[in-house]
Amino acid sequence: MTRARFDELIHPSTRLSLVATLAAVDWAEFTFLRDRLALSDSALSKQLTTLEEAGYVLTERRLAGTRRKVRARLTSTGRQAFDGHVAALQAIVAGVAPPTSGQAP
Repeated sequence: MTRARFDELIHPSTRLSLVATLAAVDWAEFTFLRDRLALSDSALSKQLTTLEEAGYVLTERRLAGTRRKVRARLTSTGRQAFDGHVAALQAIVAGVAPPTSGQAP
């Protein structure tokens, strides 16, 4: 069972949407994420960097012909943080106060 744990890092709506999107796939292309979340390239890059520095996301840069492609995926740490955050939100909705902590360990 997932431990309910509110995560301040992924709670902002843009990051929560990004992590939720990544939780549903194995890998996601940068352009797919940008279009799905309606973000600029720079805004998405900033969010991915923040999540990558926290160990929640892994990005991979590779050449495809003459273009550089970027794709991202959720790490196991990121998946645990997301699952715990969703459980905490469900507990809030149910009227049960979850433990608060900031970031997942």
